[in-house]
Amino acid sequence: MAAAESHYSLPLPAFDKPVKLLVVVAPYYRDIADALVAGARATAAAGGASVDLVEVPGALEIPAAIGMAARLADYDGFVALGCVIRGETTHYDTVCNDSSRGLTLLGLQGTCIGNGILTVETREQAVVRADPAGQDKGGGAAAAALHLVALSRKWARRTQGMGFLPASAGIPS
Repeated sequence: MAAAESHYSLPLPAFDKPVKLLVVVAPYYRDIADALVAGARATAAAGGASVDLVEVPGALEIPAAIGMAARLADYDGFVALGCVIRGETTHYDTVCNDSSRGLTLLGLQGTCIGNGILTVETREQAVVRADPAGQDKGGGAAAAALHLVALSRKWARRTQGMGFLPASAGIPS
């Protein structure tokens, strides 16, 4: 049983400049979403980050909203929050897989995202995972975003050429 497991969490990173996070939440299950947001806000505050919040209709819209915000707005990182509970059809698999895939693709492009979209079998599982006093998956997603922001800032000044000289350097003879 996963609840009996002990897990290690990295300490939150420290920042020398302010961090601005955007929490994108799908409030399909409002009580669960509210608990996830509460956990994310508390962890962001503990890490010294400010938070803006937007709501989207469902988990499939979360990656699209984050992608737009990454291109059009000024955020350092993003927290994806929502809940998908298995139903009677394969729609669950589509929503889980495609929302996760969308977030992963954004992350591979360098977007700092903490994924707190719960994918569970039952409402009871979701309540336990969302509870800030319980498993606090919203807080965990905010912490993940903060860690990625810290890495991004650490590596931002490091550039490595692709093996080409700039045009101004001329062609060696």
